[in-house]
Amino acid sequence: VQLQASGGGLVQAGGSLRLSCAASERTFSNYRMGWFRQAPGKEREFVAAISRSGALASYTESVKGRFTISRDNAKNTVDLQMNSLNPEDTAVYYCAADRGQAVLSRSARTYDYWGQGTQVTVSS
Repeated sequence: VQLQASGGGLVQAGGSLRLSCAASERTFSNYRMGWFRQAPGKEREFVAAISRSGALASYTESVKGRFTISRDNAKNTVDLQMNSLNPEDTAVYYCAADRGQAVLSRSARTYDYWGQGTQVTVSS
């Protein structure tokens, strides 16, 4: 599956952005999806994950209540709505796909397919 992420940009602290990831795979609903991010000089970290049906989601603690992951299996897309952004959210954001057996995965090592990344910069 090929993944194309979009929607990044420059935003002031307190603002919002919506990232979108489009998948080429017709059987998109077979893939659990995740969003990860990598800031300069830091390791890639988990942000959010969503189950194949979209019924279950998981978030890293620092984004709970601010970010929402969602998917549209009819359109082969997964989105990440990001509100109340702060400078610590600045990073390159990546979407990822996997057909593993578990409902959700927070580990980057389990994801087989990655998008190219989209830059999110939050100014103070």
